[in-house]
Amino acid sequence: MAINLPDLPYGKDALTPYIGATTLEFHHGKHHRAYVDNANKLLAGTALENTTPEEIIRKTAGDPAQTAIFNNVAQAWNHAFYWRGIKPNGGGPPTGTIAGKIAATWGGYDKFVEEFKNAGVTQFGSGWAWLVLEGGTLKIVKTGNADNPLTKGMKPLLTIDVWEHAYYLDYQNRRPDYLATFIDKLINWDFVNANLDR
Repeated sequence: MAINLPDLPYGKDALTPYIGATTLEFHHGKHHRAYVDNANKLLAGTALENTTPEEIIRKTAGDPAQTAIFNNVAQAWNHAFYWRGIKPNGGGPPTGTIAGKIAATWGGYDKFVEEFKNAGVTQFGSGWAWLVLEGGTLKIVKTGNADNPLTKGMKPLLTIDVWEHAYYLDYQNRRPDYLATFIDKLINWDFVNANLDR
């Protein structure tokens, strides 16, 4: 089972001015593609070659001998997940089932925004901030580099990429502005609800 580079679910200029076409060309066309290509080279001829990306991530996490496979497969998976969690004319308060769960967990949308943004701002160096479901409970977690919540038995619902290549062309060193814009203008709550219901 090859690791694939999915098409973006929108045009390269569809997220402008919040994420520009040049960022998407480099982020999807260069960075994501490199993870996919490297993953397939590393997996070729191994016992993991015909395994799902999710199983590869779970089986290789924490194994020093499998670090290169884990990093590339997990980054390919993380990016494919990230693209589907954003959309043109997205963002703002959630709708559907997730809205009630956020209200029940954080007492309201504003507190969720504060904590999700804080997770992204305080992730030192490269990594990800996630909204996850663990044992029926919503949580916000952050992971470094390629790591993701699948390695801890959690169900990812939404992620924001805080590697500099995700935002530097549009926001330079202003990671908090990128996070605020992501939340206010880009989150695809339909995707989050679909993950919740899956």
